[in-house]
Order: sequence, then C-alpha cells, then structure tokens
Amino acid sequence: MASDKNKRFVKVYEEGGMLSAFAIFIDRLTGVNYLMHMSGESESMTPLLDPNGRPIVTPLYDMDTKR
Repeated sequence: MASDKNKRFVKVYEEGGMLSAFAIFIDRLTGVNYLMHMSGESESMTPLLDPNGRPIVTPLYDMDTKR
C-alpha cells in the first residue's frame, strides 16, 4: 500500500452514516478539491466549485496541514 505522501488523493473531510456519506478529497498534483457522495452501492465524484463556477483549489503548500 502507498504511503500517505505517495497517494494522489487525500481525504480531508467526511460526514454521514452507513447509508449515505459525503467526503472531500484534494488532488495532491493539482490542488483541486472534489466532493464524493456515497450511497449504498453507488458513488459519485465532482469538483467543488466556487460561487463563480470555478474549481476550488487548495494551494499545494497547504497540503501537509490538511490531514
């Protein structure tokens, strides 16, 4: 298994229960934030957008503090 430093996506937030949950992941290569929704046997993932419709990007230098 890859160490945390070698993983491309880092989970920074999660909420929900057994039937439905949300999580936010950050792409370590681009800094783009993604929202994942898990419900039963299905999952979907989409970029998080700001009010202007642009992807939310976490500066890569902040990545070590997002764990």
